[in-house]
Amino acid sequence: MESVRTLSPPRADAPLRPESLVSGAPVSPLPPGLFPPRVPLEGISVRLEPLDPAVHADDLYAASHEDERARGVWTYLWPAPFADAAAFTAWLRDGAAAADPVFYAIRDRASAKAAGMAAFMRMAPKDGVLEIGHIWFAPWAQRTRATSEALMLMIRHAFDDLGSRRVEWKCDALNLPSRRAALRLGFRFEGVFFRHMIVKGRNRDTAWYAMIGEDWPERRAAFADWLAAENFDAAGRQRRPLPRPRNDALTGDGAAL
Repeated sequence: MESVRTLSPPRADAPLRPESLVSGAPVSPLPPGLFPPRVPLEGISVRLEPLDPAVHADDLYAASHEDERARGVWTYLWPAPFADAAAFTAWLRDGAAAADPVFYAIRDRASAKAAGMAAFMRMAPKDGVLEIGHIWFAPWAQRTRATSEALMLMIRHAFDDLGSRRVEWKCDALNLPSRRAALRLGFRFEGVFFRHMIVKGRNRDTAWYAMIGEDWPERRAAFADWLAAENFDAAGRQRRPLPRPRNDALTGDGAAL
């Protein structure tokens, strides 16, 4: 008779956080249970403005539809490129009226143009959890100080103003630029949810990342150091890169990217 084989436990692709072993510990104080107020987030090179189609639609449509490269920002997002400006503006109106997600238009101070969008979404204020998502930037704004600062402002707002315990970042597993951005900012890879969604008729496996409250003090200091005026030359180029987290071994995912 053939012997019965036991099922081996799955191999962990990255070590667990040490603090993950405190599951079951009491939480005190409890999160304040705040939703993001619809107010601007002010940065040095960028300003995040609550989405207002009457103010932002023209800039955002041009930023995401003016040519094939611009339309590429929709590759991994649910909406397809829109047929025309009217359809795009109607979608913006729906987004601006929603309670969750809370959308922002990202205004580049140098050009004074709205150069992209991002949102707080899937919010669970009583648990102190939210996701930063629906992120896209015009090709001309990508990989700039302004786009990095926009995301840093959202992370800071989540932890310092809203009292979040956990900030999530999720993306299509094929979206390597988004996965690299998550790691650069200090999010830790938590795994892939396979067969997670169907987007535009195709399977989407979703890569999950998170930053938790214990990670934040180090990242806050790293962000402040990177954003300092002396770190940029007259053309806005960084002199030193954003440092990786000290616990970089726990981020995982690096070999895949």
